[in-house]
Amino acid sequence: MRKLNTRCGYVAIIGRPNVGKSTLLNRLIGQKISITSKKPQTTRHNLLGIKTTDEAQILFVDTPGIHSVEPRAINRYMNRAALSALRDVDAVLFLIDREKFSDDDDKVAELFRKAPGKKVLVINKIDLLTNKSKLLPMLQKLQASFPDAVLVPVSAEKGSNVDELEKVIVNALPESPFFYGEEQITDRSERFLVAEVIREKLMRQLGDELPYSLTIQVDRFEEEETIAHIDATIFVEKDGQKRILIGKSGDKLKRVGIDARTDIEELIQKKVMLNTWVKVKSGWSDDERAIKSLGYDDV
Repeated sequence: MRKLNTRCGYVAIIGRPNVGKSTLLNRLIGQKISITSKKPQTTRHNLLGIKTTDEAQILFVDTPGIHSVEPRAINRYMNRAALSALRDVDAVLFLIDREKFSDDDDKVAELFRKAPGKKVLVINKIDLLTNKSKLLPMLQKLQASFPDAVLVPVSAEKGSNVDELEKVIVNALPESPFFYGEEQITDRSERFLVAEVIREKLMRQLGDELPYSLTIQVDRFEEEETIAHIDATIFVEKDGQKRILIGKSGDKLKRVGIDARTDIEELIQKKVMLNTWVKVKSGWSDDERAIKSLGYDDV
């Protein structure tokens, strides 16, 4: 029988690009809902991940990596999205990577110090520390820099100490009834998640530059009892990018489609017929109106 005194609240996950925020969210939720890759700025939108236990419902907000340089409209949008997540939260997780502290980390640290709610400094990738004796001095130095924060070292990839982190988070939440149904794991639509899956496969297969010049639009999402028909357009900014993405005889785009379809079928638990096209939309990533028309309008 459910306890009457349940806890529920919002927890923002912030940090510089490529520090492991989405990996941590997926680990905490126990299911993949946020796309990941080794390339910075994989996450472009705020994504709500919902973790429900008997005692608590944690509403995690995964954010784009905060960066100090905003060369294009898409970068400005991502910073706005991350900053918006800090409004009215009950706790903030500031994720850093062991001893590596960059200019982008400094920018996030300023926001972290001013943020509302419980502050939790999460030191990620501790499994990669070659000299474990450095951990304690590092924690002492960080505690001096962030005296009002709780420090929790973890490995989001391996799951080390994530249970302890969850206990710290739950204790920071107010007593409240749950906001969402117990089976719900995100507030995003399946159409949104499908577009993100396709973008993940592209980011993992393409070189360093092209992933930041592409975006996905799902044009058709029709479900029958046992099958879903999905049409998606991949927008790039130049004809040369289109050729690279499609590949020789269409082999690269075909590979992306196969990989994406596998993940989408697991996501929606149905057979998927996926069709993808590539179109050029020149300069979309530095055009405020264009990025809004492509779904970047939730902040």
